[in-house]
Amino acid sequence: MSDRSADTGGGHPQWPTAMLTALRLGRRLVTEVPASGPGRRAFVEIRPVPTTADSDAHRQQWTRSDRDRTFTIEQWDYDGARLAGFDYDIGAVLVQAMTVTDEAELVAAIETWHLRPEQFLHPWQTDDPK
Repeated sequence: MSDRSADTGGGHPQWPTAMLTALRLGRRLVTEVPASGPGRRAFVEIRPVPTTADSDAHRQQWTRSDRDRTFTIEQWDYDGARLAGFDYDIGAVLVQAMTVTDEAELVAAIETWHLRPEQFLHPWQTDDPK
């Protein structure tokens, strides 16, 4: 199976397998996007909404995979000079936010934001401050 084989159906762009697996395991994904102005940096994050089943699995020291997750998508705009510190949230602005109920809606939502699944990375692969 190639890294581009994770099909969400409906002819939408496909998630790279590793990133789709991360989402199904409840992990955040991030991509940097154009900011509102000079000295600013902006990121879009996809965050799976945790469930009681996730909490139960965590207490039992394992991670649950789920194809039927709900996701929150948020775009944050930050003061670029504060990203490296603990006070990165001072002056941060939530630009837009959306909640979707499945993987197909997730792809459709990010398409409306002019993004594609392959743009998203693990947070540690970006400068996202969260």
